[in-house]
Amino acid sequence: MMQGRWLVITVTVLLLVVIIVGWVEIQHGFTARDNPTVLEAFLARKVRMMAIPAGGKNERNPHTPTPEILTEARHHFADHCAICHHNDGSGNTTIGKYLYPKVPNMRLAATQDLTDGEIYYIIRNGIRLSGMPAWGEAHGKEEDSWKLVIFIRHLPRLTPEEEKDMEQYNPQSRAERAEGHFRVDSMRSEPEGEDGITERPDSRPTDSKSDSKIVCCWPV
Repeated sequence: MMQGRWLVITVTVLLLVVIIVGWVEIQHGFTARDNPTVLEAFLARKVRMMAIPAGGKNERNPHTPTPEILTEARHHFADHCAICHHNDGSGNTTIGKYLYPKVPNMRLAATQDLTDGEIYYIIRNGIRLSGMPAWGEAHGKEEDSWKLVIFIRHLPRLTPEEEKDMEQYNPQSRAERAEGHFRVDSMRSEPEGEDGITERPDSRPTDSKSDSKIVCCWPV
């Protein structure tokens, strides 16, 4: 009897909290410029972890870090992911700062403490209600994604020379290429047409399996 009473009280309190928070948000207005509340971030991470099957969490990376794999993954990251995550993984880009939730700093513990299997699962399957899409084919193993896991592990130790090397693989606008420089925080995600907005240069290396430009934004 007491357990039933406490259950009713708990549910009632939670409903009141939801109503109050909802009312405050409605009065304030909804904008992607805000940062998620502590409660939102906590619940989102819990739900995300629940969405990853136990088998996925425990998967082992079939690749080991080598200079060749790190170089390949670094260029892949610069080409596909840096538009949101920045070359250094900080998320300090125009897109990354104004998504909701914000793109995380993947050099920090919130990402680095995940298992290889968890990072791989997030890359392969994306995260619902966020800016992070699913990458690769729906079935089968995606070798490039496993190699990206190795690079993400390397982000806290990324050297200035490595970061500088990545710039030539970042998407650039026609104007930026003409000026001979690149700024990662000004990257755009749309292919350039005749209006001169953005274009993928033919001379820049492309991913072996996809020539598309997809925005990759991982809220972790």
